[in-house]
Amino acid sequence: MMNTAEYQTATPESVWAILQETAKLQAENQIAIKELQKSQNITSQDIVNLQKTMGITSQDIVNFQKSQNITSTQIDNLHKTVGGWANNHGSFAEEYFFNSFEKGKQNFFGENFDKIAKHVTHFWQGVEDEYDIVLYNHSSVALIEVKYKAHTNDIPTVLKKAETYRILYPNYKDFKIYLGLASMAFYPELEQECIDNGIAIIKQVGDKVVINDKHLKVF
Repeated sequence: MMNTAEYQTATPESVWAILQETAKLQAENQIAIKELQKSQNITSQDIVNLQKTMGITSQDIVNFQKSQNITSTQIDNLHKTVGGWANNHGSFAEEYFFNSFEKGKQNFFGENFDKIAKHVTHFWQGVEDEYDIVLYNHSSVALIEVKYKAHTNDIPTVLKKAETYRILYPNYKDFKIYLGLASMAFYPELEQECIDNGIAIIKQVGDKVVINDKHLKVF
């Protein structure tokens, strides 16, 4: 199993190489592979296409596992290794964007926010949620979901934040709520989904944080 330092040296290319081997083992551990797919935004179709390209059948997968004496423990260790890599990069993204706002870049959404918090978690009346970055002023709240590599599948999660926040923090029920998605990288379909739903796009461009909030909606 890799240590923390090794997690930091991993690259998307090395993770994809690991995934190729994992695909060969999926018959014995579908749960681990589904979790890996979720953490890396890899779809089931990607796995199918990989198998077709390499000419791998289900029996090939079983035979490969038997011939290599691969155990469930080894698969679990692989899953933990890649999961640790994903968590490490996710934490990096959160710190990166939080520090950017904390250093004075809090004037957006057409307003100035004078307070900031991170990892805000609350549970009340059967509702629980976590907010990666929260910006406050006297009449508005900005809720920012942070991802290392965001996907269109994250949009429903972002949209739900406004609803849960008003339930969990009734003192803010009359405040304007803005939503933002921060990611180290965006692709066209994801940006369009944010625009269509009134979610601010917050991304890294070079050594700067760029915010697109022209389409912003008040929730």
